[in-house]
Amino acid sequence: MKLVRFGAPGAEKPGIVDREGGIRDLSSHVPDISGPHLSARTLSRLRALDPAGLPKVAPGTRLGPCVGSIGKFMCIGLNYSDHAAESGLPIPEHPILFMKANSAISGPNDDVILPRGSTRSDWEVELGVVIGRAAKYVSEAEALDYVAGYCICNDVSEREFQTGLTGQWTKGKSCDTFGPTGPWLVTADEVGDPQRLDMGLAVNGAQMQSGNTATMIFTVAQIISHLSQLFTLHPGDVISTGTPPGVGMGMKPEPKYLKEGDVMDVWIEGLGRQRQEVKADV
Repeated sequence: MKLVRFGAPGAEKPGIVDREGGIRDLSSHVPDISGPHLSARTLSRLRALDPAGLPKVAPGTRLGPCVGSIGKFMCIGLNYSDHAAESGLPIPEHPILFMKANSAISGPNDDVILPRGSTRSDWEVELGVVIGRAAKYVSEAEALDYVAGYCICNDVSEREFQTGLTGQWTKGKSCDTFGPTGPWLVTADEVGDPQRLDMGLAVNGAQMQSGNTATMIFTVAQIISHLSQLFTLHPGDVISTGTPPGVGMGMKPEPKYLKEGDVMDVWIEGLGRQRQEVKADV
């Protein structure tokens, strides 16, 4: 089952993708695709609906972030060994965690706006994990039982803000529009094994990133279990699980960064595609 949120920013409605790839309005069945409505019981009820009997959403309607009212937006750094190598950093002993401000979250096809002073903004395709029920002190073996579904995240990053300013990575990760999420929340039953998904990202049609979640250092289950030992994961929390190699910062002989007019195409097997145009803040 593929769930979506559509409409103007701040006024998105819940939807479901039908068999033909169209979007149907779920407003009469659930208030939103958000934490309180991601339980197994609610998802089972939605799964039993026939999308063909729901109102059609006009083609071209804006898609919002596929999860509403996200509680925590957590990100795992250096979770692919080849990405750690291109960054010139050692493989971590434990998952590296940083947070992305919720104000960075945007729709999958919304413009990415470069902040004033940005010279080193970069791209990062990542598998997003959406928590479906409260998780505290869970084992690795049971961790995936707490997942409602998966989505695409583009962890856009301003490298100078991230590493050149005193403070934490969060500074370079939290600029407005730096968290495109979606297009769909694909429920866990449809995805199956999250450690077998091809993924990629292109800039202006040239492929920059290509990878597979099989090469993660820490699996989705390991990440969930680890984080749940530290704090409670709540329904609607999102974990962005790291990026494969091919980021602009690691390009040789010279790094390559985003500029106004660039277009990013982002995809993960079975989870859809994103497309963002890059614009400069004024």
